[in-house]
Amino acid sequence: MPHHTPLIGTIVAGLVVAFLFGAAAQRLRIPPIAGYLLAGVMVGPFTPGFVADAELASELAELGVILLMFGVGLHFSLRDLLSVKNIAVPGAVVQIAVATLMGMALAWVLGWDPLAGFVFGLSLSVASTVVLLRALQARNVIDTERGRIAVGWLIVEDLMMVLALVLLPVIAGIANAAEGSAGPNVVATVAGVFLKVAGFVALMLVVGRRLIPWLLHWVVHTGSRELFRLAVLAIALGVAFGAAFVFDVSFALGAFFAGMILGETHLSRRAAEETLPLRDAFAVLFFVSVGMLFNPAVLTEQPAPLLATVAIIIVGKSLAAFAIVKLFGHPTRTAAIVSVSLAQIGEFSFILAGLGTSLDILPPAGRDLILAGAILSIFANPFLFALADRWMKPEEASAPAASPDDERNGHEAEEQRLREEHAVLVGYGRVGRLIAQQMLADGRPVVVIENEFDMAREAETAGLPVVRGNATEASVLHMAGIGRASKLLIAIPEGFEGGAIAERARGSIHR
Repeated sequence: MPHHTPLIGTIVAGLVVAFLFGAAAQRLRIPPIAGYLLAGVMVGPFTPGFVADAELASELAELGVILLMFGVGLHFSLRDLLSVKNIAVPGAVVQIAVATLMGMALAWVLGWDPLAGFVFGLSLSVASTVVLLRALQARNVIDTERGRIAVGWLIVEDLMMVLALVLLPVIAGIANAAEGSAGPNVVATVAGVFLKVAGFVALMLVVGRRLIPWLLHWVVHTGSRELFRLAVLAIALGVAFGAAFVFDVSFALGAFFAGMILGETHLSRRAAEETLPLRDAFAVLFFVSVGMLFNPAVLTEQPAPLLATVAIIIVGKSLAAFAIVKLFGHPTRTAAIVSVSLAQIGEFSFILAGLGTSLDILPPAGRDLILAGAILSIFANPFLFALADRWMKPEEASAPAASPDDERNGHEAEEQRLREEHAVLVGYGRVGRLIAQQMLADGRPVVVIENEFDMAREAETAGLPVVRGNATEASVLHMAGIGRASKLLIAIPEGFEGGAIAERARGSIHR
């Protein structure tokens, strides 16, 4: 057996070069994502030297999307999703329509036919799952209202793109054949897609809600950490693959629902901790795979169309999303976070562009513009977040009080309340509730870290400052003020996770 294979070479080259460029970016105080993208360009087919297998890199990146969406599902309950449906559904639909129309206008200027313009505009309308989630996780806002709106918006976009991928070949056939009898076929196809998605959701809510927790509880009682880790990965990947194979929905959507079902159990923290290393590694490979698609020649061959494409992605989409969120009565900070989160394109855009080109709908020049626009918008997204944070600081300083969203997230309000050393209590279950009640009765300050939506609300109702998040993450411990705390109290049933939290807390204190 040869020591060098395309799979091994792609993984090694992707991770090693990504590490080198990511470390350099970190040294220069540039977001590491920029380094990962440049690493992809270096190992791609358009630059000299080693060329990794782009098809294999894309498939490896898909694993990262699955694991990342599974992790988000662990933190995103069904109640959270339904709580933002009134803005996520109409907001995503209107924003997709606006971006598609802008793309069609640019295509018209370039002399393309309307169908090519439709595919081009649709490709510019959907945000990247990986980029959006990584940005929200880095700022610990997924569990806030603005984070739930952004993720709910993304899910609606993904559902619409799944529908578009199914209907696009039918539309292409109608355009080529120009047969009026194709109308009923379109209706039947659309109805079939909705039935498949509804069937998958119903299966997960009825069967998955019982089967997945039962399976993991059985594994936990075996006492094998290795078997538990394997079970979590098998559920994430198995449900994602089954959803795509049986119901024709995206891998990401299937993994998200699997995580959301598991997130309703007390094992969600441990599952998140076990999958975190793989999520990070494969997310890096996603950015490398995107960088491999970038042809630097586009910068000189089509500068004006590329500039207009990037303007639609970064400016047009952001302004549309900002206006929609404000029209629904949400604060400016929420509108800014949601709009900046959507100011990029990614994996669905690549799939749509490739399908449109293979169906002879979209010209190759359109595909190149989409890929280049994706690279540049992903590269710019961390800087846009930094600008949004800097722009919002004066507003926060002049505000008379913290916004309800920030109070729910917890850390900003707690910083003002905790004037002395306090205790950090991880978990507000049966034991944690008793501990918190006793500390309140004794007048001792305490901050609760809780990941479950219902328990966090109970703690807030009891008058306790709450940080919603996974205590195994150093950033969550930092928000709870672990560096100033007099003690750390861990009141969760998972021994493995409790040890990880204690170790992470020691590292945060000594840092």
